[in-house]
Amino acid sequence: MTGDGPSRLRVLQLNLFNHLAEWERRREVLRAGLRALDPDLLALEETVVTADHDQVADLLGPDYVIRHQQPRQADGVGISIASRWPVEELTEIDLRVNERAARFPAAALVARVAAPAPFGPLVFVNHKPTWQYGFEYEREQQAVRTAREIERLVSGEAVHVVVAGDFDAVPDAASMRFWTGRQSLAGTSVMYRDAWEAIHPDEAGHTFTPRNPLVRGGEMPLELGRRIDYILVRCLDHGPTLRVADCRLAFAQPSEPSEPSEPSEQGDERDEGRVDKGRGVWASDHFGVVADLTIA
Repeated sequence: MTGDGPSRLRVLQLNLFNHLAEWERRREVLRAGLRALDPDLLALEETVVTADHDQVADLLGPDYVIRHQQPRQADGVGISIASRWPVEELTEIDLRVNERAARFPAAALVARVAAPAPFGPLVFVNHKPTWQYGFEYEREQQAVRTAREIERLVSGEAVHVVVAGDFDAVPDAASMRFWTGRQSLAGTSVMYRDAWEAIHPDEAGHTFTPRNPLVRGGEMPLELGRRIDYILVRCLDHGPTLRVADCRLAFAQPSEPSEPSEPSEQGDERDEGRVDKGRGVWASDHFGVVADLTIA
């Protein structure tokens, strides 16, 4: 912090994997890791909120303003945002764009945050489209719907907009090419700076990978590894309004690192970094992404 306000804005994107996979052990890892990271804004997916339990509040404590998607799945799972500063306005965008997409409560949360100078006020978005492998058509429509609503809400203001989320799309998918200004969709074009790409242009940065045993042991055991979690900064005519000073993976190792087991005969990525159950606690089946943003 400086006398004029914070010198950097720290954003965290993380899918919490709800209460699956030994939640009580993961809970302690997440609590400690979140305290250490000390983010200002958080986009969180697969959060559990029921009448008597708020998973996000349980992890973060009283120092954040928390807002949740409504409605949620029957088990309370949905998306959430958390902010160090007051949330003055919240808009929820229904992303169930067609019959196939209606099978999952895809949504985006758009929050106007009263961040202090020199950053605020700003707009922070958690965009969570449809997750299924073959649903890129839906993700294209969902990207356009969220991007158009953001533009409507900011109404030409020169306000900082940060979009984060588990986009369930790789960088060269059409929906991500749209977000990063590489192509238009449905007569619409926008441009956002991809924080990971800005710092690591030649690194894959997989956030959902079989290096994580929670992926290998989950519903996608044949997963090869993808970067599907993002932090994006909106651009105006001359580029992004915030500079990406740093971007890195979070929760990308077990809490108690141990030596990898012997690789399989194939020696492929699915066996790299294997940690046997009980030898380390992985925070989630996704790695998080954390970005430090500064005034350009």
